[in-house]
Amino acid sequence: MDVIEKTRIADNRETVRAFIDALFTRGDLGAVDEYLAEDYLDHDPPIDSDPGREGMRKAAALFRGAFPDWHSTADFLVAENDLVVEHFSATGTQLGEIFGAPATGRTVTLRGINVFRLRQGRIVERWGRLDDLGLLRQLGLVQGPG
Repeated sequence: MDVIEKTRIADNRETVRAFIDALFTRGDLGAVDEYLAEDYLDHDPPIDSDPGREGMRKAAALFRGAFPDWHSTADFLVAENDLVVEHFSATGTQLGEIFGAPATGRTVTLRGINVFRLRQGRIVERWGRLDDLGLLRQLGLVQGPG
């Protein structure tokens, strides 16, 4: 692998890290326009939303509204060619309603894995697996260990 390829891979990794930090930790909804390509496609749209950029913006706004202190931490990022894999843990204090669950003041944690594909410095695709069931259990919407 040459220096140019290593630099591109490192840049892709940094782009994903910056996107997650801006959108989900700082709540900057403009990050969608800055980091996601116009033709962005989410293969696993969060919360049954649009698979494009607006779906990602909607999901971030929903979580920020319910969890004003939402913070996402990349447990690790692995980059190869045009792909970046993120394993993350996100936490927030539920101060607003979400999915019909009233505010509880409790801290919840969401874990997951995302795979991002980048082109020319912008994110063009995402595949994700989030622990939705664990989140719903913590919110009291589903019974079972949380």
